[in-house]
Amino acid sequence: MSSIRVFLLASGLARLIERERAGDLVRHGYFPEHPVRSTHVQVIGDIGHLVLASHSAKGSSEDATEISPAQAEALLGLTAGQIEYLSIAVDIGNHVATIQRFVTPGPLDLVSVAFKHDKAAGKFQPPAWFGPEISDDPSYRLRAIALAGLPSVPAVEVSNAALHGLLDALHNHDQEAEPSPTQQAQGQARSEASFDAEETQELDGLTIEDSVIRDLARSLQPRGR
Repeated sequence: MSSIRVFLLASGLARLIERERAGDLVRHGYFPEHPVRSTHVQVIGDIGHLVLASHSAKGSSEDATEISPAQAEALLGLTAGQIEYLSIAVDIGNHVATIQRFVTPGPLDLVSVAFKHDKAAGKFQPPAWFGPEISDDPSYRLRAIALAGLPSVPAVEVSNAALHGLLDALHNHDQEAEPSPTQQAQGQARSEASFDAEETQELDGLTIEDSVIRDLARSLQPRGR
């Protein structure tokens, strides 16, 4: 079973990474969650997806449908809460770390690593430049941030070991082939799906049926002449 571990990141280190690495702007818009399913809109660059997630005792599954930029913008305007962040990929040995520099609803820097199996996740030793782990804190999940706002974020100190470790990671990355924007986007989409798959119900408000959302998306599709 795939899993993901998420850590806080010192803002100074995040700024250094942003200066050294290109990233992708990512936006998410979340509709209020149902007990057995949830819906959100994801936009990475110019590519949008409508994501329907089903929740059961056996786990969660997702169905993502690509939609046009116009459809994505229209649906984002109907969501109950949104987040926006810069996503940057950094190689760390046998894994890829994904940095998330939040712009909306406010400043927050996270770093996450996705794993194919729980056993691999348990064996992972985070680098010195990673901050405290918040994988089990639901207030840091993407949906929670979009709907409830930023959690109370503790200050993350930067040690000499953390700075040197990050510089080594960036230097080693320069000596290898850099992942393409498409690979970064795919990796980020997988990471977000894994992290959000563990979310519990957040809101009991306005109910928007999946079929209504799909009908709206279809209605926004340009018709052929």
